[in-house]
Amino acid sequence: MTYDVVLLVEKVLTEQDARQVTGLHEELETDQRVTYHVLMPVEDAAARVEAAMGSLAAGEVMASPALVMSEVDLAKVRQECVERSQQDLATTIRLIKEAGGHAEGRLVHEHPIDALAQVVAEIDGREAIILTRPHVVAEFFHVDWTSRARRKIGVPVLHLLEHETIEEQSAGGGEGVSGA
Repeated sequence: MTYDVVLLVEKVLTEQDARQVTGLHEELETDQRVTYHVLMPVEDAAARVEAAMGSLAAGEVMASPALVMSEVDLAKVRQECVERSQQDLATTIRLIKEAGGHAEGRLVHEHPIDALAQVVAEIDGREAIILTRPHVVAEFFHVDWTSRARRKIGVPVLHLLEHETIEEQSAGGGEGVSGA
């Protein structure tokens, strides 16, 4: 019998993240094998180009925006984004396996929550875990991935902050929570 967990990650997991995720299911009965179905959104190439252009000095952008845009090969940037995402997904799956879990995964090109809902329905997922960096404003307005997923799918959704242990998150001492 398989216990299917859909894991939506914002970026590549660390060893600590993988141990934390697999550690959540150590207590399951031995007759159930936990399988993690990892979903990793492909970085948006257009946003990457915009971010790179935004890092240029304002004078350079204002002086010759057509020149800067013509030098950008958007197709090449998209291919680089896909290749990087494929490597990150492979690393994430490898780390989950090294932490003792069973994992498979796919890249997501559509909206991450739509992909999450589709996979949960396809595999009859038992739960979803969303692993992101802190998104304070989106979380405040309940438009973050976790809030959207809780409204859209019919299984429990756990939000973990990447690079923080569960203890750090609950104690408020990690980077995701500020005492100020």
